Amino acid sequence: MGTKPIEQFAKDNIVTGVVIMCFLCLVTVLSDLDYKTIVHDSLVLLGLREDVEAEAKAAKILKSASVENLEAIAAGEKEAEPEDKSIGGFFRKYFMVKQVLSAEAQQKLEEAEKLPPFRRFVVKNRKLISLAIPAILFHAIWWPTMAIGDYWEQFDSKYFMSITMVFGSMFAGCTSEGGAAVAFPVMTLVFDISPKVARDFSFMIQAQGMTAASFSILFMKIRLEWHSIVFCTLGGIIGMVVGLEEVAPLMDPPVKKMFFVCTWAAFASALYWLNRDHGRLAFDIIPNYRFWKTCVLVVTGFVGGVFSSIAGSGIDICSFAILTLLFRVSERTATPTSVVLMGINTVVGFLYREYGMDGIAPDAWKFLLVCMPIVVFGAPLGSYIGSHLHRLVLAWMVYILDFVQLVCAYALIDFAAKGYPDLPYIGIGIIVGGYLMFSVITMLGTYLMKCQIAEAGESPDVKAEVKAKQMEDGATAI
Repeated sequence: MGTKPIEQFAKDNIVTGVVIMCFLCLVTVLSDLDYKTIVHDSLVLLGLREDVEAEAKAAKILKSASVENLEAIAAGEKEAEPEDKSIGGFFRKYFMVKQVLSAEAQQKLEEAEKLPPFRRFVVKNRKLISLAIPAILFHAIWWPTMAIGDYWEQFDSKYFMSITMVFGSMFAGCTSEGGAAVAFPVMTLVFDISPKVARDFSFMIQAQGMTAASFSILFMKIRLEWHSIVFCTLGGIIGMVVGLEEVAPLMDPPVKKMFFVCTWAAFASALYWLNRDHGRLAFDIIPNYRFWKTCVLVVTGFVGGVFSSIAGSGIDICSFAILTLLFRVSERTATPTSVVLMGINTVVGFLYREYGMDGIAPDAWKFLLVCMPIVVFGAPLGSYIGSHLHRLVLAWMVYILDFVQLVCAYALIDFAAKGYPDLPYIGIGIIVGGYLMFSVITMLGTYLMKCQIAEAGESPDVKAEVKAKQMEDGATAI
């Protein structure tokens, strides 16, 4: 069953839907630009001019931590604020967090009553509209395509991926790991589908789900780290092409599977180690942005692009790793940033595989048709849910997924039968090496944080402010 080939008109319809969704995302971004300050904003993005408002906010965070109490903060000894210990308080703290919006969006929301009727309606109902537009667009393409081509039989043999992507799409929208983080291991480890088919399917399903989620994020005006989006994308496009042409063909299927799960298991371990300090300092965006950070982001994008060429996902988690471990950006900013970043780069991978190489694997198109109507709603819904979750909840979702992937890889792959008896030990080496690499990045982040705190505390007025705050806190405690 499900052997009927996918005709060209169906492929063209799907590509058209992706292009339209990308156009809507671009229009949403352009509509927020203040063309009077576009030159200044461009210089800020390039790191050639300071963002005064953002730097002031970062400085305020740094001023709250003197060099003397940094070790106490790092050890988790910072005095916690009183909190509601009830079950309701627990859920409000971790699962009902207020959305973090851009400054402009927050101002519009506060002044909504002063806006014209239509704009007021859009601002107040932005969450519902952001979910509805992508779903309506893609469903308007999917239903006629399925009816004209009579592709309903694909569900008979591929329904398991429809079920998988109900959870995978929502997870992709609310975490830093795209839909491929669920689709690739399920297809390759559980159902023994070719990594090439799984990779191509991941490109296509994310080109729809992640662009739909990106539109929702942009339309809801959730705060993003634009330096990461722009410069990781520049490096990621180059890395994607190099990886597809040169790296991915050199790796055998079992190696691809182990490389994918072991690398991200190492990252999850490093992130868990960092987050043992629940009161660690975290920034809205990269603080004290300088040109050298642009270089770091471009290299990060390149490495992530190569990873994405192997398994359909990678640039999102690479960006997330650098933002959280090195630059200490909050997971609540890093997560939607990684979603938008993956949405852009997975479209590049999809189109390059279809038009720049030998074409998407035929079976990948069939899997796409049974999952498309699900992910275009699930991923935006996941982004909405994720915007209300505490950063530690987002981090724990990453830990759990990466741990499950690792266990499944060792439990389900018959390494000896596939001719790779030493691969389990190589996987352990990848985990250890990856953990050491991420640990070094974390230590560099700690050193960078210390330097920033020392710089913020150099001036006499800042030292006096910190001292007064410490005395006030001590008086309050007494």
